[in-house]
Amino acid sequence: MTRRQWPVADLLPHAGAAVLLDEVIDCTDTGLSACVTISPDAAFYQDGGVPAHVGIEYMAQACGAFSGARALRAGESPRIGFLLGTRRYLATRAWFPDGARLVVTVDLVYRDDEVGVFDCRIGSGGEVLATARLTVAEPKNVTVLPGSQSGEE
Repeated sequence: MTRRQWPVADLLPHAGAAVLLDEVIDCTDTGLSACVTISPDAAFYQDGGVPAHVGIEYMAQACGAFSGARALRAGESPRIGFLLGTRRYLATRAWFPDGARLVVTVDLVYRDDEVGVFDCRIGSGGEVLATARLTVAEPKNVTVLPGSQSGEE
């Protein structure tokens, strides 16, 4: 099992405020854990917290960070990824409150060259706050996506 940590911004093709995760806690060949602390500076913060449905994006970015780490290990650059679907996103509360330190964990279930499936969870203080299974894609060529017409504007 290979373990290594990188700054989140090195693992995602996002920039600035689009990076929602604070740091990678652990990264192995089969999964990744990252954290985010809810504060007034957090994206989507309102009324003393962040709506729990934003947890889907926390999970998606953790999946992207996992894929970015795999790419860096292989000497490649992180690729742009897309959330294809979420299965059974279940949150135990409607909001992540101010001051909460969320740990976002993603475990690889399946992966081929362009599609991955991850079991995901968000926890805080030993309590599971949200779970889901995410299907994500990292097309090798983002200039030719399904349904697009190559060369047309």
